[in-house]
Amino acid sequence: MTKAREQWGTRIGFILAAAGSAVGLGNIWKYPHMAGEHGGAAFTLVYLFCIIIVGLPILLAEFAIGRKTQLNPVGAFWTLSGSKAWKWVGFLGVAAAFIILSFYSVVGGWTLKYSFLGLSGAFNELLPGSEAASQMYDAFIAKPFEPVLWHLIFMGLCILIIARGVKSGIERWSKILMPLLIVILVILVIRGVTLEGAAAGLEFLFKPKWGDLDAGGVVAALGHSFFTISLGMGAMITYGSYLTPKSDLIRSSLAIIVLDTAIALMAGIAIFTAVFAFGQDPAEGEGLIFVVLPTLFPQIPGGSFFAILFFFLLFLAALTSAVSILEVVTAYFIDEKGWDRVRATFLFGGVIAAVGAVAALSMSGYNILAPITNFTFFNLLNVVSYKYMLPIGGFLTAVFVLARWGIPQFIEELKYGLPGFKAPVAVVAAFFIVAAIVVAYIIIQEIVAVVS
Repeated sequence: MTKAREQWGTRIGFILAAAGSAVGLGNIWKYPHMAGEHGGAAFTLVYLFCIIIVGLPILLAEFAIGRKTQLNPVGAFWTLSGSKAWKWVGFLGVAAAFIILSFYSVVGGWTLKYSFLGLSGAFNELLPGSEAASQMYDAFIAKPFEPVLWHLIFMGLCILIIARGVKSGIERWSKILMPLLIVILVILVIRGVTLEGAAAGLEFLFKPKWGDLDAGGVVAALGHSFFTISLGMGAMITYGSYLTPKSDLIRSSLAIIVLDTAIALMAGIAIFTAVFAFGQDPAEGEGLIFVVLPTLFPQIPGGSFFAILFFFLLFLAALTSAVSILEVVTAYFIDEKGWDRVRATFLFGGVIAAVGAVAALSMSGYNILAPITNFTFFNLLNVVSYKYMLPIGGFLTAVFVLARWGIPQFIEELKYGLPGFKAPVAVVAAFFIVAAIVVAYIIIQEIVAVVS
């Protein structure tokens, strides 16, 4: 007898879990430093526009594919297409999830470490503009074993949550972690906007200066709008496969996008109000979170408390996303290989943890790629997955709906849970064509950048 597939217990549980997948380091770490590097408000408006044009159609497609088939990405593409060629699109998603989590969990470990640094008062003596915070960060990631330890703790938490299942693990913890994340972020926003000089940060984030946005910024906004919703790696197909036919995919997708975007903007407010209040450079880049912010907290009344809150927030965001990524790999082995959940989770969670340990060590001088290139193994995993695997997966998903599954069948699937829903085939097709063209443009730009 075939074992009944697990289902989400509640609609809000699904929305919080899917939003948790979307809300990750991309929102709280990557978005602020990208906005800082590319002009703030102008970048943000392009990013928001692209979320609707690119993100929404592909998000709906992934949910619809998952719910229709009740399978993991590999099984889903195989079932709907009946073709081994399309089955490889599912494999691409599972492979991307494996690779992403292998380095994502390393950064997740960093957020946990910095939470404890805040708790110990390690930031208390830092001054804005000093080299001490940069030296602290460099010294930590240069250690051969401590980053590995924090990475393994982070992966252990992911494994324990996934091993509990959909309702008892993912959904239950999403209902705890996501509200906690939002509460912490609201506290940080309130603290940020009450700082003297915070208005300059708000102006930077919300008053467009189009002259500050170059072509590279537009490409970055296109790319980030796609990555921020966890598309192209099978996470939303997998989460969609646990939905019942009565689920309203359109309203749920809009709720997820609104929640994901709101959290990114709130993170921007919390960060840029502090950055401008203390006269720091918003274009600091990736060091904005781990190098600049630790020097600002001591300048704020109650700074130690807010430092702990911020890095714990970063840790929660990383954990909710990492859980969804591990579920993609786990679901594949449950569906396609007939493994039980505990075996699949612990075995492949362990394999990912081992690969991640190699990635962490590559940052401290133990780089297995050193004989061939200066590129670290950590950076290789990052670039291959985010710049190539995810966009290609998203592009092929859009093409799949257009050319293989069919727009009429896609619209028919959306009608479940939303009786009376109607949409012109030509209009829906146009959205997917535009999404495919935009993602193809991102891919071409990345290839051109490498070649040139």
